[in-house]
Amino acid sequence: MAKKKKSVKKGKKKHLNKPTSKKYSKYKVDGDSVTKIASFCPRCGPGIFLSEAKERKYCGKCHYTEFSGKKAEKIPSDIEPTKEVKAKKK
Repeated sequence: MAKKKKSVKKGKKKHLNKPTSKKYSKYKVDGDSVTKIASFCPRCGPGIFLSEAKERKYCGKCHYTEFSGKKAEKIPSDIEPTKEVKAKKK
């Protein structure tokens, strides 16, 4: 007959405290008033914050993105388009 393996009892697991939620870092308390630091997602509504990166804000729930920083440059209307652009229009 094959030998039986002996099971080793591990005992109780040590209790670990959960890390505090990051939602509390999105608010600032001044005396009796509470102010919101981060912005909410316009699609999801209040309670869902946008995460902030270098040049954008992002919602992890609905994937909404707001870009900031460089804005698209508008071409002045007084400049005439080149010959290639005129040919493409025709």
